[in-house]
This record gives sequence, C-alpha cells and structure tokens, in this order.
Amino acid sequence: MIWGMIMKKTFKLVSLILCVTLLLSVVSVGGFAAEKKDYVIVSPYEDVIWSGEGAWGAYKGTLHSHTTYSDGNLTLESMIKEYYEQDYDFVANADHGVTGVEWNRHPEQQLLYCYNLFNLKHLTDEEFEQITNGTYPLYDGTIRNKKMVCVTGANELNNLTVTKPHVNGYFLPEEAAFGYGGTENGYDEALNYIEKNGGLSHINHPGDWLYTNDNPDAVNNPDNVKFFGDLILKYDSCLGTEVFNEDNGVDGYDRILWDNLLMYTLPYGKNVIAFSNTDAHDHENIDTSFNIFMMEENDVDHIKETMQSGAFFCVTRKLRVTDIGPYEEIDAMNTDLPYPVFTSVEVDDHAVLATAKDCDYVQFIADGKIIKTVENTDGTFFINLDEIEGAEDFDYIRVEAFGEGGICLTQALVIEDGSDKNEYQEQPKTELEKFIYIIKGSIIWGLLRELFGFTN
Repeated sequence: MIWGMIMKKTFKLVSLILCVTLLLSVVSVGGFAAEKKDYVIVSPYEDVIWSGEGAWGAYKGTLHSHTTYSDGNLTLESMIKEYYEQDYDFVANADHGVTGVEWNRHPEQQLLYCYNLFNLKHLTDEEFEQITNGTYPLYDGTIRNKKMVCVTGANELNNLTVTKPHVNGYFLPEEAAFGYGGTENGYDEALNYIEKNGGLSHINHPGDWLYTNDNPDAVNNPDNVKFFGDLILKYDSCLGTEVFNEDNGVDGYDRILWDNLLMYTLPYGKNVIAFSNTDAHDHENIDTSFNIFMMEENDVDHIKETMQSGAFFCVTRKLRVTDIGPYEEIDAMNTDLPYPVFTSVEVDDHAVLATAKDCDYVQFIADGKIIKTVENTDGTFFINLDEIEGAEDFDYIRVEAFGEGGICLTQALVIEDGSDKNEYQEQPKTELEKFIYIIKGSIIWGLLRELFGFTN
C-alpha cells in the first residue's frame, strides 16, 4: 500500500517535471521565433524589365576619362572615336579641373596643362552628330547604327594635389570647378563644392590615396573606413566610390573597402553605389573597367537616374588576387575574350536568382564574406538566405561573376529588417584637429608622404 502511494506520487512528480520541461521548451522556441527578425531584400534592379516586351537595354559606358585638355595623352577627337569603335554607349569626359562640354567644342584650357596647348582637337560638328546618332562609320567602314551619348558636366576635381584625393563631379554647370586645385586631404571640400553647385559625385580610386599597394590592409583600417564613410554620409550628392579603376594598378583592393563602407553606412540608411571607370589617358586603357547600365533608353536623363538608383553592373578586365577572389590574376585587357555580365538579378522573398553569361562561376558575398560559390552549369545562380545561418543580421548581399574575360559585380542588395536607422551627426573638429587638417592638406605634406611614405 505504502509502496503504491510512493509510486503514484513519483509518477505525478515525473509527469509534472515533463510538463514543465515541455512548456519551457515551447516558450523557449516561441520566444526565439518571436525574436528572430524578419526582413526583405531591397534590390536596385527591382524595376528592370529583363526580357520580353519593353525589355530594358544593357548599355556600356564610362564616367571617367581624360584627354589632352588635362593630362591625357591623346586628343578629345581621338579618344571619342576609339570609345565609339570599342562599342561604348556613353562617355563622360572628366578632365582634371576642366568641366566637360560637347565633343565638338573646346572646353576652357587650363594654364597648368599648357604643355598640351598644340595638341588639342575636338570633333567636327558633322562627326559629333554622326557619333551621337550612330551613323559614323567604324574603322572598317561599316556603320555602327548605335548612338554614343555625350555626358557633359563631368570634372575630376583636385588637380593640383600630389597624393590624388580625387573626386568626380557630374552634371556641373560649364563654368563650375574650372582649375579647382584642392588640398592633399581635400575630399570634403571637393564634395561640398559639387553639392553646392547642384552636381552628383563619387570618390575616385581611394586605394591610390591610401597607398594600398604598399599596405593592402589599409582598406580594413577602421579609421580609413570611417574617413570615407563619413564623407558619403555627410553629402547626399555623393553616391559612392569607384571599386574598379582602369587596370586596377593602384586599386586592387577597393572593392574590399567598398564592403567595409557598406557595413558602415547602411545602418544610417545610406547605400554606397559602386562605380567602374576606364580613367583612360590613351587607347590602351579603354578596354579596362566600365559600367553596364540597365536603362529603358540611352540618354542623359536615364544615365543620371541610373547613377542614383544603382541599376547597373561594374566590370573590369584586369584584377589581382585578393581574399575574396579572383584566385588567379585576371588579365583580359585588349583581347577578344568576352567579359562576364549579368543578364538578370531577381529577388523572391529571401532568395536571389541571377543569370549571367560568359562566366565560369559566381560568388555571393554578404558583409564582406563569401557565403556561397556556384559553378556555372546553365548560367543560372541561386541562393536562399533562409538556408544561411545569421542571414537576418546581414546588412546586404551582392553577387560577382568571374570568367576568363574579367569580373562583373552587382550593386549591394540591401537587407532591411524595419529597424530604426542611426542618425548621422558630424563631429566638430577641435582646434588642434583643425590645425593638423590644414597641415596634412598642404602640398608640403603631400611631398613628404611621397618621399618618406607617411600615412594619412
């Protein structure tokens, strides 16, 4: 009898413990599910019509090029005809301190570049009309039947600096920024000037200023990330930064800096748009780095709109080995090798589906790390973030396609979880900081940096 009572009480106690354990388990799981953030993937390509009726075009262009109106080696006439020959759809000539005008006109000439005074030539009115409507003959005499758009109002500011803190301004008034000298740390001044004159801007080849060839890890230095990130946050008109420039000789790590900048600025609600430009000074540099704009129509208004929306891809034909690829150096400049390019990028809930041509493999990158690599079998590449641990905490995801002919990358697809954004507030400089800033902005400091390898 007593044994039976003990057994009953023991059974009840065990049952109670099991019930409490089960309840706690349910509460725990429910609590975890409640805390797990939901999110959406915001794509700059969401409005693009990729195929079928009303499909948008894919237009090849550069927003950064040079001629003998500044430090280029060839005339405006020669450069524009070569771009036309190499199948470019739009070009912005951004000579140093010289705001670009129509290609059948002389922009104002700077005294700084007087050594080129007798090597200046622009297009004739007839050539300009034919190139901008596509009826100008190619070198072999055939008619291209595809126009090349002239983007005026571009200027590479800070032309008197040693250390190249260069900024490109776009859609500037013709008289603006002429002869803009700048300082050795003069990004802020140049960006401010462009914004006050109603233009758009991006930061040029930051790796050149950071001397990343000597110190590749400079792109991961928190002080450097903050320096450029604060500039992008401070100026609404600053769209982002170049991630590819020419043959990437001094800029092989700039897309790693871009990843770090995205993680810095996105919590404030500001995207960093990537740009890829030839920065060409002669014909050999035209087949280097460029953009592929997805647009309903190829004209200046759509080019400006696409620069702001980010509905384009960045391509380069030459890139060194880095931690996020390529794993063998790519050098396809001035070859017939086709470069990889995305033909669609679509989002479905927490999944991204991309298609690409002329590529060997695609990698998905989130918050600076490769999260998936897909070999090319049928040109289709897919990732479901629900299968990736911690994906709800990502700031963004982006896609890169690698091929023998180069690399093509998408803009950042932003992960939005509905949380409040940080408010950016510029921190005022102390008097000492102002003094140091002036010293580091001097040409003397720039020369000392060049001679002795001083850092920023």
